[in-house]
Amino acid sequence: MDKILVSACLLGAKVRYDGRDNLLQHPAIQRWKKQGRLVMVCPESLGGLPTPREPAEIQSRFPILVTTKFGEDVTAEFLSGAEQMISIAEKNQVCCALMKAKSPSCGNSQSYDGSFTGTLTSAPGVAAAELMRMGIAVFNEHQLEELIRFVEEQTEAA
Repeated sequence: MDKILVSACLLGAKVRYDGRDNLLQHPAIQRWKKQGRLVMVCPESLGGLPTPREPAEIQSRFPILVTTKFGEDVTAEFLSGAEQMISIAEKNQVCCALMKAKSPSCGNSQSYDGSFTGTLTSAPGVAAAELMRMGIAVFNEHQLEELIRFVEEQTEAA
């Protein structure tokens, strides 16, 4: 049975930068949880960042630079968390991922632009980009119907 990598905050873990969660309550998530299909990760925590922590945004992509609102370079922690998340995804042979939208780690289609003004750019977060580079389909909490269809198609094909 295919496993699904999920941002820990979406499963209720209080790992967001502000110490809160983004608990996502949906029947499909509950069903997959009961089936033991969910693999919970927080790349920022895996990378050694504390909770709570200063907000961070991607300042540049080539080379990658992630800083906090006050200019602290947290690139190494973001990259380490992404690498550890990839290892977890490979070990669990996940078919796909459900990641937190707009996150500098987990955003799959958008992330904040580095100005700390709430401005979005159409580029993924550090960890989500690595998952996609590995060929793992990444969805966010606003794409649940697409994720459900994807998982059902994977299950039928197996």
